Amino acid sequence: MKILVTGGAGFIGSNLCARLLDEGHTVFCVDNFITGSIENIQAFIDHPNFTFLQHDVTQPFENDAEVIFHLASPASPVGYLEHPIETILVNSTGTHRMLELARKNNARFLISSTSEIYGDPLVHPQREDYWGNVNPIGPRACYDESKRLGETLVMEYYRQYQANVRIVRIFNTYGPNSAIEDGRMIPNFITQALKNAPITIYGDGNKTRSITYVSDLVDGLMRAMFSPNTAGEVFNLGSSEEHTVLEYAQMIIRLCNSSSEILFETSRVDDPERRRANASKAQEILGWQRKVSMEDGLRQTIEWFSKRIAQYSTVS
Repeated sequence: MKILVTGGAGFIGSNLCARLLDEGHTVFCVDNFITGSIENIQAFIDHPNFTFLQHDVTQPFENDAEVIFHLASPASPVGYLEHPIETILVNSTGTHRMLELARKNNARFLISSTSEIYGDPLVHPQREDYWGNVNPIGPRACYDESKRLGETLVMEYYRQYQANVRIVRIFNTYGPNSAIEDGRMIPNFITQALKNAPITIYGDGNKTRSITYVSDLVDGLMRAMFSPNTAGEVFNLGSSEEHTVLEYAQMIIRLCNSSSEILFETSRVDDPERRRANASKAQEILGWQRKVSMEDGLRQTIEWFSKRIAQYSTVS
């Protein structure tokens, strides 16, 4: 099939492109490199079924895709706090353009939304029918609220035009192709531990998160897109295994055989206290299950980060 992946040079997008190519699809990848990287697609950039276009999806372009994965958007605090307006526009104008392309092509469409639409949740674990607890004018709102607006656009295309669309809310994901300076918990902790630098925890370490290895997340995206009877549906994709931030830091120090100390700093504004997915809907309808254990996933991620940091050190 002809498949368009926006944000395809990003962390999740590049892993998705690799999976699609492995399955024999023709992949058209679009990215403007605000937060994506050419390094993420270097391994398959010369693949005969792969085409790359450096482009901002808020601006017009034509494509004859039969399937559209709309992943374009800064997704880490570092990215969206540096580019707040661009984040709002890609999740509103960019989403609108991709929905119009899907309608024109009669294409399947999936938007990658986020667990951030739940804000600082008051219900645990979070189900798809929970509306969230979001600060609409805080510094993180450029991401949280624009993703919520993107979801609204998607559902209106489903209701107004019977478009073949679905929404996936992605919880904390980790693995190869994360940016070294990503700013999120797992990349930060691994980078600091490998350098034996102090590991920075914002707050007292008692906040909780559940993390999913990127290959499992990509499998969920594939199932949501291609499983029957998923049009108009919303799916959480995330692990139900919940640990404190301090526990993640301690585990990564152990797996890296690091001498890092733990440094506690002031908590970030609007950073949620707990975040845990209820993915029972994806399990029941899509047959999605996590396959990679947390320890195995962290070991693979640490190995990848170790090689990437060594490459950067050699270049510099």
